Amino acid sequence: MKSKKTRNNPEEVASVPLAERILRLLRTYPGRFFRVSEIARRLGQRSPQAVQEVRAALGELLEAGLISRARSKRYGYQPRRRYVEGVLRINPQGFGFVTPDEGGEDIFIPPRHMATALDGDRVRVALFARRTSGDGRPEGEVVEVLERRRNRLVGTVRRFRRLHVLEPDDPRFLHDVILTEMGGAREGDKVVVELDLEGWTDPRINPEGRVVEVLGPAGRSDVEVLAVAKAFDVPSVFPEDVLREAEMLPARIDEGELRGREDFRSWIVFTIDPIDAKDFDDAISLRRLPDGSYELGVHIADVSHYVRPGTALDREALRRATSVYLVDRTLPMLPERLSNDLCSLRPEEDRLVYSVLMTLSPQGIRKSYRIVKGVIHSRARFSYEEVDAILEGRQRHPFSEILREMNALARTLRQRRMRNGSLDFDLPEVKFVLDEHGLPLEVIPKVRKDSHKLIEEFMLLANRTVAEHIGRRRTGHAARPFVYRVHDKPDPEKLIQLDEFVRHFGYRIEKEGNRITPRSLQKLLHDVEGSPEEAVIEQLVLRSMAKAIYSTRNIGHYGLAFRYYTHFTSPIRRYPDLIVHRLLEHYSRGGSDWNIEELEAICRHCSLRERAADEAERESIKLKQVEYMSRHIGEVFEGVISGVAPFGIFVQLLETLAEGLVRLRDLRDDYYVFDERQYALIGQSTGRYYRLGDRVRVVLARADTERRQLDFQLAE
Repeated sequence: MKSKKTRNNPEEVASVPLAERILRLLRTYPGRFFRVSEIARRLGQRSPQAVQEVRAALGELLEAGLISRARSKRYGYQPRRRYVEGVLRINPQGFGFVTPDEGGEDIFIPPRHMATALDGDRVRVALFARRTSGDGRPEGEVVEVLERRRNRLVGTVRRFRRLHVLEPDDPRFLHDVILTEMGGAREGDKVVVELDLEGWTDPRINPEGRVVEVLGPAGRSDVEVLAVAKAFDVPSVFPEDVLREAEMLPARIDEGELRGREDFRSWIVFTIDPIDAKDFDDAISLRRLPDGSYELGVHIADVSHYVRPGTALDREALRRATSVYLVDRTLPMLPERLSNDLCSLRPEEDRLVYSVLMTLSPQGIRKSYRIVKGVIHSRARFSYEEVDAILEGRQRHPFSEILREMNALARTLRQRRMRNGSLDFDLPEVKFVLDEHGLPLEVIPKVRKDSHKLIEEFMLLANRTVAEHIGRRRTGHAARPFVYRVHDKPDPEKLIQLDEFVRHFGYRIEKEGNRITPRSLQKLLHDVEGSPEEAVIEQLVLRSMAKAIYSTRNIGHYGLAFRYYTHFTSPIRRYPDLIVHRLLEHYSRGGSDWNIEELEAICRHCSLRERAADEAERESIKLKQVEYMSRHIGEVFEGVISGVAPFGIFVQLLETLAEGLVRLRDLRDDYYVFDERQYALIGQSTGRYYRLGDRVRVVLARADTERRQLDFQLAE
């Protein structure tokens, strides 16, 4: 006799949590996906309230990684997979890597598993059961876009059959965009497009967008530089209300504003800046005291006096977070009325300042300090070139002796900093001579001489002093909320790879115990100085470093070997410096602890905007290098291999620092394979290799100004 199938006892069912009942149901149908209403019906949950409870329970299961959701909003059972959240970086070749929020190894994302995620998006990734890709990295697929980095894109309008499409400038954006509104743009124009990402759910279909700004004809030099700024969301004009507020600020300093300020107008105070600078936010002074000590003054423009919290000026300054220095223009954080006038420490004019006065022994040891508000009257505006001429005896000036004393003190400070393990990168840079249309006539290497190092040392000391002033003073057991400039320790794996690489050149990283310290890296940089491979090894050391950021959590500055560090000396061009000024005044008046969540949000935003500004500046330099090189097609140049990839070698020219690619397909004398550990392409028959740091001669084959790319071929 067959036993009868019994029904579930309603009381027993009610005692089982809803999420567990859902999981049991979905496990019964592996591989099948159901709508919320169908799941509710199968569980006997028919009322609208019960359906909502089912929906909430499904959300919990999804968050826990126990089930998955299809694009059609159906749910199904999925064995537990590990989910990771992080930022996606896409390679122009189509694949990507996600850097997890929680730290750890980057996750490789194959092109077919990218979904509709874009470069810079925060995404959720499901790791594959097969945990590693060919190079040993974890591998996964994007299952959800959590946060879009951008919804605007810069590119050139092209015609495709009956459609107009945007051909993106950014090679990491892998899709052409169908233009639904032209906004007056014509084929061949460089434009800004607003993307419709809400409606884009299928990566096999091109996204859509509408033109919101026409920049001008593609290929024109000024248009291409503006396109660089727009690509990194750098504003090029100020809103009207911001300009109105700036213009309403009084030009004269009222006597009432000087109450409570120290008067430094009788002191010998001056500025040292680039020859083409228009904003001067730091001035210096030096006095010899009767006991032989020095009183070094670093006087910084008191921007916080003019830019008050809650104003349109302040909101716009925070939005921009930093000034951006492109090759042919500056896009300032503050309107010209402030940056080039009221807050600029121009010669022979009274200006309000925030000053750090430090008493130093002849050995460069800080004995005491004061941080005060004051007023100065700058006696001179020096360029770096003028100061170098004075220090080298090629030019005379009434302040020659003070400058020589300053230089001697700066050298002493620098020597102390280096003994303590501070790293010093002297990477080659270039500047351009432009014609009236912004086209480069000449590329000139920048030379970092004593005048630059003098200002650098004094600013480092002032920033460090301000950070210690707040960081060492505690309320109870905790430091007061503050904005620090921090630099984390490098990834140990990257340092191991760096050590393996430099051994190919006959160098080694000397450890202290079992650790690679800043002093270890400092010695390596000293050892390679003047060698052919110096620039490449410096770049690799820099790439092994973490990125310096702003944070309320003080972990110190690894590269400078400082326990406390902040940014105080450039409030005209950096918002964190402005906040530091406000914090100093707030705490000096006995104010309570500043809201740390507010400060941390500002730190995150300013760090992101700083990175965007750096990228924009690099891209504008790359554009001018390509424009300059476009007149030299077919010529032969000396270069050094600056990068090695499976698809070719990157070569940086010694004279202009322009970088281009020698494609693997153009190396026709052998079959080459990529050796990642040696940073080399190695010929299978000849054994010939092309390794990072090697000198080569190349012919310029192609210069694409729109994509800012150079193609080289090896010279015979």
